[in-house]
Amino acid sequence: MYSKIIIKPILTEKMAILEERQNKFAFLVSPNANKSEIKKAVETKFDVKVVKVATMNQIGKHKQMTVKSGGRTIRTTGKRSDYKKAVITLESGSTIDLMRGETAS
Repeated sequence: MYSKIIIKPILTEKMAILEERQNKFAFLVSPNANKSEIKKAVETKFDVKVVKVATMNQIGKHKQMTVKSGGRTIRTTGKRSDYKKAVITLESGSTIDLMRGETAS
């Protein structure tokens, strides 16, 4: 059940800085999941104590593409998928090793 809530971790430079300084981790989560479900899923999967959960719904950007085909220029538009992101704050002293998917206390 919890594997359907947490889709994947978000590994960026900004999140690496927040991980080091403030013990925060970001995950891509199911759009239907609420904060309490996300908290239970992280605590169960990684065996850590979650202090705070912040969620945000990100709307996908609209993109335009120009394709040249057979001497003609075709302009198409599309939209990236919407997604939900959760930033988890852990209790001090506990951490998650995202490369291995396990905790390191």
